[in-house]
Amino acid sequence: MRRSLIISLVFLLLGSWSNAHDIAPGSPQSQPILLKNATIHTVSGNILQNADLLFEDGEIKAIGHRIAPPKDTQVIELKDRHVYPGLISSNSTLGLVEINAVRATRDFAESGILNINARSATAINPDSELIPVTRANGVLISHVLPQVGSGLFGGTSSIIALEGWTIEEMAIETDAGVHIRWPRSPAEPAFRPRSEPLFDAEKADEKYFDNIRKLENAFDDARAYQKAKSNGSGPIDVDLRWESLTPVLEKVIPVFVTARKLREIKDAVRWAQSENIRLVLITSGDAWRAAKMIKEANVSVIVSQVNALPSRRWESYDNVFRIAAELHKNGVSFAIAFGGGGPTSSNERNLPYEAAKAVAFGLPKAEALKAITLSPARILGIDDRVGSLEVGKHATLFITDGDPLDIRTNVLRAFINGRAVDLSSRHTQLRDKYEKKYEAE
Repeated sequence: MRRSLIISLVFLLLGSWSNAHDIAPGSPQSQPILLKNATIHTVSGNILQNADLLFEDGEIKAIGHRIAPPKDTQVIELKDRHVYPGLISSNSTLGLVEINAVRATRDFAESGILNINARSATAINPDSELIPVTRANGVLISHVLPQVGSGLFGGTSSIIALEGWTIEEMAIETDAGVHIRWPRSPAEPAFRPRSEPLFDAEKADEKYFDNIRKLENAFDDARAYQKAKSNGSGPIDVDLRWESLTPVLEKVIPVFVTARKLREIKDAVRWAQSENIRLVLITSGDAWRAAKMIKEANVSVIVSQVNALPSRRWESYDNVFRIAAELHKNGVSFAIAFGGGGPTSSNERNLPYEAAKAVAFGLPKAEALKAITLSPARILGIDDRVGSLEVGKHATLFITDGDPLDIRTNVLRAFINGRAVDLSSRHTQLRDKYEKKYEAE
């Protein structure tokens, strides 16, 4: 009796939390499409006025003026409209969390220290309500990073297009990199209850270096495992943790390291150099303070948040707002992300406004657009397919009535790999519902 009751409750709870959006993915492109007389923002080149763009079989075939369309081409007249490459969210948990307050819908972090073999691709929910909401604002590609719980490794990230029935259809790269949260550098808390012991700087430093040693030991073990496999001296037990690190050691994929404070950033850069691996820093903190070192080490940065408060009481109010501009001034390769982490996925649609805030505080506008299109594509290693409008690249683009960095602009149409995307979402459904309600009154 008790067992039956527990099973019934489990199914009831799963049923209440497994809501999925009811928007069907578009069909593969069946005929050539010509976007005519539009302002085309290629990002990699000039802005073309009153120009045409032709795509077929999901690929851009021609960009220019007065393109002669092939037979049976669908022509879309776009006078006074703008065409942009799909925006790229370079640090997100989209598809790994639905409602942050509901534990059963949070699948963005594992417990334990060495979760290297945890793969975000196996956990992404293609039916997440947050996906239509995000792509309705031009964000068509997402880099999904498993987060770090109580340990050091989050797991392997994936890059997905925000359209498709399954993760196999959506995937651009199923294993894009390994995510690490750099050990937090010790600092005395601003507030300490009397019941707690005094801050012990020496003990805190010891813990910090102990965690760094754990990282180093993991890479040493992975190299030993790789060497044992290549020697072929005998059968060895397969260890998925070290298997997941092999592409990192071979520089096929990078390590994405989240680090905020100056000490953490510098230590992470030195560590990556000593390990001879590719590093991408994810930070919104002190990266600009270490810009020269980052540039010399040829490290790319994902600015995980622009519209945020400073982390220290004595810092200027616009300290975080200016990070992107400072990195640009110092010649650092960077992208702008919304913020990543668990609860922020519901706001990934606001990515272009993070770039807009950076423009207001010194970043050139063209660089801001590049920071959410071509730059993240280069950092993620997918710029041969997406990130700009060029012949031979995927037809992943959207059409607007203005500048996407301006909150007043509307996204009118979108295409992912040539598929027409349904831009309706939970938000538009609620809008339509309450429009009817107040019309009736």
